[in-house]
Amino acid sequence: MAFTITIGPAELSIGDVYAVLFDKLGIGAAELSAIREGIVWELRLPRTLLAAICGAGLAVCGAIMQSLLRNPLADPFVLGISSGASTGAVIVAVLGVGGGLVSLSTGALAGALVSFGLVLLLAAGAGGGAAKVVLAGVAGTQLFSALTSFIVLSSADAERTRGILFWLLGSLAGASWTDVTVTALVCAAGFVLCWWRHSALDAFTFGSSAAATLGIAVGRTRLLLLVVTALMTAVLVSAAGAIGFVGLVLPHAARFLVGPRHSRLLPVCAVLGAVLLVWVDALARTVFAPQEVPVGVVTALIGVPAFALLLFRTRSTA
Repeated sequence: MAFTITIGPAELSIGDVYAVLFDKLGIGAAELSAIREGIVWELRLPRTLLAAICGAGLAVCGAIMQSLLRNPLADPFVLGISSGASTGAVIVAVLGVGGGLVSLSTGALAGALVSFGLVLLLAAGAGGGAAKVVLAGVAGTQLFSALTSFIVLSSADAERTRGILFWLLGSLAGASWTDVTVTALVCAAGFVLCWWRHSALDAFTFGSSAAATLGIAVGRTRLLLLVVTALMTAVLVSAAGAIGFVGLVLPHAARFLVGPRHSRLLPVCAVLGAVLLVWVDALARTVFAPQEVPVGVVTALIGVPAFALLLFRTRSTA
């Protein structure tokens, strides 16, 4: 983070960047124009912080979902949250719901929560259980993906379609201090709660029956952790769009480094996720400058080969 905030198309030296930071912290004074100060303090720093928070949060949520559902292919979006957020975003951006008073992030958050609520109802109606939650998530994902496609194809012009597509692929371009504050508070609270239940997560990796034998209230604990994970994911998606592969690949990489115990796994996931997404965002905004690449595209390009490598390593050690 300390290095990536110095990267960008604007002609600012490392000394200029840190002069602004020290000035804002009350140490020294920056002799730069207001525009250059704004580039550092209002654009680069919030974006880098949001990248770190999103990476950490998505990686932690992925590890929790893989444990709760006992599915190595589970990720934070398996509950249909990203597709619901996409629908909420296009309803605001394309259909103009809210009359300009509702932001795209607010619409995305509302859509994510509605989608998660529907998935919970479907799973409860089907009798609960990890497998039913996954199936309900697939159904919710398909439903809201279809709604998003229908709205975009029937109502959006070319310019709006391009803007929505950029957001759907994941983008940190609109990062603000409000986004940083909200996501940091929600993710910090969610991480503490999930880490506090790390022994329950360890038990869930052996199945619901084993967890119940160890005295864990399976239904209540699973619901609590699912709700916390869904809220974290919904807030992150509303701020940055659907950034894929972070929550799928990094938990496996973290397990390879420190093993399956969640007391160590969750902090390592957070660190790996933060480091990865900070560097991915730096690549996304500089490699093809002045054209910016959606962050989700870069994570997919990196994540697919990394996931394939992990699969081959797992096969070779099996």
